[in-house]
Amino acid sequence: MAIRSLHLYWIYILTNKKGGVLYIGVTGGIDDRLRRHRLGEGSAFTKKYNAHKLIYFEEFQYINDAIAREKQLKNWHREWKINLIEEENPEWQDLAAGWVLE
Repeated sequence: MAIRSLHLYWIYILTNKKGGVLYIGVTGGIDDRLRRHRLGEGSAFTKKYNAHKLIYFEEFQYINDAIAREKQLKNWHREWKINLIEEENPEWQDLAAGWVLE
């Protein structure tokens, strides 16, 4: 029986500034996805609004769980999303600031 390595998935929230636009996405490779957003290749929305700051993320073992959470968050009121972000990251710091994304 082959041993399968663990693969992780993430939901994430990007913004352009504190109190700014919110973009919610899901990915199987957060480093690459953030790099592509910052290069303007991630999505038309993040490119248009310069939403490249990672302000929130959650990790999942199964893609179905990540997709379900993404859909849930996208249906939330903006105030609920802000409360979620500020519980973990009250200053809306870029959580990927120390990551090598080049």
